[in-house]
Amino acid sequence: MVTDRLDRYIARNVLGAIIVVQVVLLGLDLVISYINDLDDVEGGYGALEVLLFLLMRLPWRFYQYAPVGVLIGALIGLGSMASSNELTVMRAAGRSLARILWGVMKPIILVVIILLLIAEFVSPRTEQYASAWRLEQMQGEGALLTQSGGWQREGGSIYRFGAIRADDTVLDLTRYVFEDKRLREAVQAARAVWEGERWMLEDVRITRFVDDRTEAEAHERLEWQTTLTPDQLNRLLRDINSQAPSELWAYSRYLLTQGQQATQPLLYFWQKMLLPLTMASLVLVAASFVFGPLRTVAAGTRVFYGVIVGLTFKYLQDLLAPASTVFGFSPAWAVLAPTLLCAALGLYLLRRSG
Repeated sequence: MVTDRLDRYIARNVLGAIIVVQVVLLGLDLVISYINDLDDVEGGYGALEVLLFLLMRLPWRFYQYAPVGVLIGALIGLGSMASSNELTVMRAAGRSLARILWGVMKPIILVVIILLLIAEFVSPRTEQYASAWRLEQMQGEGALLTQSGGWQREGGSIYRFGAIRADDTVLDLTRYVFEDKRLREAVQAARAVWEGERWMLEDVRITRFVDDRTEAEAHERLEWQTTLTPDQLNRLLRDINSQAPSELWAYSRYLLTQGQQATQPLLYFWQKMLLPLTMASLVLVAASFVFGPLRTVAAGTRVFYGVIVGLTFKYLQDLLAPASTVFGFSPAWAVLAPTLLCAALGLYLLRRSG
């Protein structure tokens, strides 16, 4: 009974600190982003709309800042208990270090579950809706979902897409058809409209390359034979990092069936699916700072070192991401390597502390 009560007390302190840190991080990010985005004010997109747009993106921002929030929150929560000698009393009463760590991990399990639900069901939809809503405010009804466009290969064809609207209309589509590594046909369409179960191209111009001459023809409407669906095109043209794990997995499978590398979607997929291990390793590092060599330093110094570790963790993952493409190792290892390194560091420091 006393054991459960102590676990709840530790969990309450750590979870409370994590929530406070997350609120502070999100607040700072909101203020800085709001000031920066005021430069984008135009048309019906004013200062109030900028604020509403940023509020719509809070689920994604919450997910992004969660690892740093957990690390710093665990440091502050455990550090405050160490400063008031509560952890010392627990250890003197026979509470093992492993048992204290289990009390810290309990609220982290809840945080991880919430983050996975946000990543799968909330942030992909709020990000897409926020982008469409922002562009509609700036450009009017029927605005583009994306302005960046994209390229995609399908069989012997390579596509270039200008943009896609909220009503699934693709704008400025070009298809290059290759045969024996030679360009045989170029198809340009002003738009592609999804009509139930098929795509229809509108305002189409076709150029065929035959030996030493070219042949041209034009069509008002022409059916587009492709396996691409509106959902797949949305995934292609949207920011890949904000997509749900299920979307990333489906997109990677599609790329592999087309004979293409799927390193980037698999990297973000494993980042989301291995989040429990990432959080656990960061908590171990935070605990090692409180119980280990840094237990005698000021709380601000511990938080500073925690921020350094968090940034190092992030930059190491960012460095290994392109390395997995260059050297051909699995994207899962690009996520696992920094996680295992953090866990090993935390366990080593905790073991030294006895």
